[in-house]
Order: sequence, then structure tokens, then C-alpha cells
Amino acid sequence: MKTLHAAALLAATCFAQMTSAPAFAEEADQKEPPIIVTGHPDPDDPPAVAEARKRLSRTPGAVAVIAAETFEDRLAIGMPDVLRDVPGVLSNKRYGEESRLSIRGSGIGQSNHQRGVLLAENGISFADADGFSDFQKVDVMSARMVEVYKGGNALRFGGAQLGGAVNLVTVNGRTALSTVLLRAEGGSYDSWRGQAAAGGVVGDFDAYGSVNGYKADGYRANSASEQLRGTVNLGYRVGEDSEVRLIATAATIEQGAPGTLTLAQARANPRPASAAAVAGRWSRDQDVRRATLQTRLRLSDGLVFEGGVYATGTDLRHPIPIVLEQDIHTEGAFGRFDLSGEIGGHAADLFFGASFRTGALDQQTYANIAGVNGMKMGDALQRASGLDLFAEGRFFVVPELAVVAGASWGHASRDYTNRLAGRGDDVEFQWLAPRFGLLWEHGGTQVYANVTRSVEPPAFGALVQSSFSGFNFVPVEPQRAWTVEVGTRGRSGAVSWDVAAYRASLKGEMLNFTVSPNIPAAVFNADRTRHQGVEASVDWRIVDSGDTLLRLRQTWAWSDFSFTGDAAYGNNRLPVVPEHQLRTSLRFEKARAWVEPMLDWRPKDVWVDYRNTLKAPGYALLHLSFGIDLPGGVTLFADARNLTNKNHVPEFGAVVNANGADQAVFYPGEGRSLFGGVRVRF
Repeated sequence: MKTLHAAALLAATCFAQMTSAPAFAEEADQKEPPIIVTGHPDPDDPPAVAEARKRLSRTPGAVAVIAAETFEDRLAIGMPDVLRDVPGVLSNKRYGEESRLSIRGSGIGQSNHQRGVLLAENGISFADADGFSDFQKVDVMSARMVEVYKGGNALRFGGAQLGGAVNLVTVNGRTALSTVLLRAEGGSYDSWRGQAAAGGVVGDFDAYGSVNGYKADGYRANSASEQLRGTVNLGYRVGEDSEVRLIATAATIEQGAPGTLTLAQARANPRPASAAAVAGRWSRDQDVRRATLQTRLRLSDGLVFEGGVYATGTDLRHPIPIVLEQDIHTEGAFGRFDLSGEIGGHAADLFFGASFRTGALDQQTYANIAGVNGMKMGDALQRASGLDLFAEGRFFVVPELAVVAGASWGHASRDYTNRLAGRGDDVEFQWLAPRFGLLWEHGGTQVYANVTRSVEPPAFGALVQSSFSGFNFVPVEPQRAWTVEVGTRGRSGAVSWDVAAYRASLKGEMLNFTVSPNIPAAVFNADRTRHQGVEASVDWRIVDSGDTLLRLRQTWAWSDFSFTGDAAYGNNRLPVVPEHQLRTSLRFEKARAWVEPMLDWRPKDVWVDYRNTLKAPGYALLHLSFGIDLPGGVTLFADARNLTNKNHVPEFGAVVNANGADQAVFYPGEGRSLFGGVRVRF
């Protein structure tokens, strides 16, 4: 407790001295070493992305920036297409936009949608009020860049999840790459997408608008998609570094759900849907609306405020073994102050802020009669709220060494009413998650270390397990962990690197398992588990002269996740996450044309169950992308995937004990496919 009091006193002292000290923002930038880029550095980054890399490089931990240029030349539908080159991020497609997103083993057993990672847009959460996320609410076509904050490095947004945060920074009239963008693409499985966007600046005003539509039959039966999305982004500049911005988005999404197969079925013929999905006409159809009012205000040379308010509404119809009809609304506010200055002649900076969200999910449940509502089985209201207070300060002991300390305090409430039975339950959680770190910079190199606590309270999906709890919450406790991380990143000549090693000791890890095929999984708290691993990315510009580039990119993740002396599972390995994942690409550019083959290799089989009796086979996939920039702002591009037509199963749900027998929990990967398109900017 004395340590926490000392940390609070230090933060208060930093605030008092920095707000009264002379402006330091410009001086600090001059004293800092050259920009240390993160993720996959590119010296040709446009200013908006370069600034983001510089900002993230001040984090004493593993972070990455993915510019839109890295995924705009392929049919990027969801997170797997955007995050595929970030080591330590497991993002595999199940069908359509439904995928897995796990960072360092977060939400390791989650069989549908996502938890354990904060999904955000411009720093503001995309999740429902209880923390549960839906990938389909995120439009990757609206992203100017994507920032990844692994583990405890998400403190800047108030996040305390084990996995960290993924933040989409949206395109606006000032960051759009052209005044008008027209894009059309299509390919295998009768996939088609078109986009029209326009943006620009008039005086202090800027505006951007985009509409895109997507239609595909899908690789598997009953996995067709049809979507229409629109975005409007309006900004007004109130000075050189201050603005107010309104962002409004809407989407209509219809998505078939093919269900899962056994491994034998997937190997014999991966394309059919499960019999239950066909009979029940499974789908996930929704209308989504979201509005955000944000501001950035430079209050002085050394003080900036960023904040906003938002509201999201979703109407969902989801026939699976039962039919779910949901009306979801979430509202919230976010604010953060960033200060930079001096303390006793030493450079220092500090951020602190708050994030609040509240909302409700009104749900009716029906028997599924061939996709039509049958007997009413449930009528419930789920209300949730959350508050996070957070702060982090950085003090340069010497110009090359910074000491970092911070913490977040969180409070969450869950209130459940079963209106059909006239009963319910409620619970509250609160926690403190401190963080300490060191950051050393010299020339083009950084070395860092940190210790972070993470806490994740259970969402309604864990608390309301009616098969087990009747009308009361299942006593699932928050998941807690301490993570130690060390790493280095930088550039030397033609080589840039980003390497991190971590070890997380978890207590009460929330693990999911499939109750029966295609039914959302049940959740339980493990006793003690351990997540440790290494994440590495190396870029080598073998040739980089004139109009010729030859670049080798290697990303590798080693993930060693296991129980620790568990009464039921001993020291068994945790399922789902592969021990090794390697991606290698070689990009050649010449005279405005490029070609890039890529190897995606999972060299070892992966456990499916907690008892370690059933494995999913490893695989190696070969992809090829190529294209050419033509005069007049025209680009032609193509993306060929799984060239050898490898039968593989990258995704599956976790099982408690398979007893070595095949289970219907597998999502087959897509076969050989080709997508191409044309993009016009003017």
C-alpha cells in the first residue's frame, strides 16, 4: 500500500510541476533519439502513420502499427486479413467476418465472437457494456491504420485485459489518401465488393464519406454474406492542433452460419455445412448504428485533452439451435489528458483519464423451427456498466532511460432479469491493476521491460449459463494475471526488428469448452495457468535502391500455455493456440509493379481438449499477391490464397475431454482461391 501511495504522490507531483513548468513539448521531441518504429517499420510511411509509430514507440512494451497500405491490396474482410503479420496475435477466420482474436492466449477457449481484447475505434470501445465484442461491427474499410497494444500496454485506453487492445484509427478528410476513391473487387465463391469514398478539406472544415457493399456465397454451404456499410466523418479545426469530430456509421449485415464438422468430415469434404445448420437455417443478421462525438484540444504547448461520447445500437436476429432476438444499446464517454514537461530538468510525461460505459441487452429466445420462431423459451434483460480510471507517467532519469509507472482502477456491474420467470441476479466487481516499466533508447534501438497486472471480469456469457444455474449467476470470478515482459525494437541499416518475450501467471483464467457441437460454450475458472512466449518480427531490405525493392519479412510466435499443477488437468497444455506460428514473405517491387509470395506455417499439431487427447493437424499454406500501379491513380491487384489447395482446420472449439475421439468442433479453412480488384484514386 505504501508503494501505491508513493506512486500516487509522484503522479500528483508530475502534474503540478509539468503544468507550471515552461512548455516542453517541442524540446522533448528534439531531445529524444530518432523515431523507433514498431510492428513492421516502413521508412516511406505517410505522416499520419509515422506520427502514430513515434507515439507508440514511447510505450515500454510490445506494440505495432499496421498502415492501411499493407492490406488494401487484398480482399480484407475482417481481423484475420488485417492482423495476419503481427506476431503473438492469433486471428483465424471461422466463416464470413466471424473469427478468433486472441493475443497472448486471451479468450483462449472462446468459441464465438470475442473477449479478452479491447476493440476500439479512435480509442473508444466497440464492445457491449459487459465487454463482449462482435467483429462484424468493425468496418476495416474505414481504417487509416490499426494500432495493436499487446497485454498491459493497453493502459492508454483504460484497458486491463490480458490481451490488450486493437484500435482502429479511421480515415477522415485530412488523412484520406485522395479526394475520391473508387474500388471494385471480386473472385472465388462469387465474392464481390465495391466502395466509393470521398474526402477533403475546406478551410477549417474537413469531411469524409464512404459506402461499401459486399456479397459472397462463401466457401462452405450456408455461409453466404451480404453487407452494406456507410460512414460519415465530419471535422472542424479549432486551432493548429485542436478539433471537434463527429463520426456516424451504419451497417446492414446478413451472414449465414455453417456450423462445425468433425475432423473426418472436414478432411473428406470441407465445404458442406453441418446438418443442424442446414435444418435450422442458421444465420446471424443484424443492423448496427453508431455515433461518436470526439474532440482533441491542445490546452497549452505541454497539455492535450482527447475525449468523446458515443452510442451504439444493434438489432440482431440469430437462428442457431435456438433463435436469439436481441436489441442492444451501449452508451459511454472517454477522456484523457496528455502532459509533457520537465521535473528538475529531466524530461517527463504523464497521461491520465477515465472511460465509462453503460448499456442493456433485451433478449427474447425461441425454439428454432427450420429458421422460424417457435415456442418462446426466454425473455431477459441484461444491464451492465463499467468505469475505468487510469494513469501512467514516464520520467527520464537520464536522456536515454525512462522509468514508467501507472495503474488502472476498474468497476463493473452486471444486472440480470429473467422476465419470463420473474427472477434474476446482480453482481459487482472492482479491481486495481498497476504497471511498472523501464524504457532505454539509444540511436535506432530501444530495450524495454515491464510488469503488469491484468484483470478481466466475466461478461454475461459466463455468468448466465442457464443449463447450469437456473435463474442465478454461475459463480465465475474475474480472471487475474501478472505479466512480465522484456523486448527490443529498432533498425540497423537494412534490418529492422521487433522482439518481445513474456510470461504471465494467471489465477482463475476463464476457460471455455463446447458443451455440444455448435452450442455456445460454457465457462469455468481454472486454478492456476501460465502463458509464456516469444514474439519476433524481422524485416530485411535486401535491395532498396531507386525503383527496386526486395524485402524479406519473417514473423514468428512461440506460445507455451499450460495448466500449473491443476487438480483435474495437471500440467497439460492449453488447447487452441498453436505452439509455433511462422509467416515468411518475400516482396519484390520494380517499376511500380510488385509480387509477394508468403508461407503461413503451423509446424505442429494443436491440442483440441484440456485432457490433451485429441489434436488438430498442423499445416503449411502458400499465398501469392501481385499488382501494378498504372498512370492516373489506377491500381490493379490480385491475391491468390492456399495455392496448393491444402485441406486444413485452423479453427475449432475447445473440449474438456475428447477421449481421443473425433468431435464436431472444427471450422475447415478455405481452399484454393483467387481475388482481384481495381482501385482508382483522384
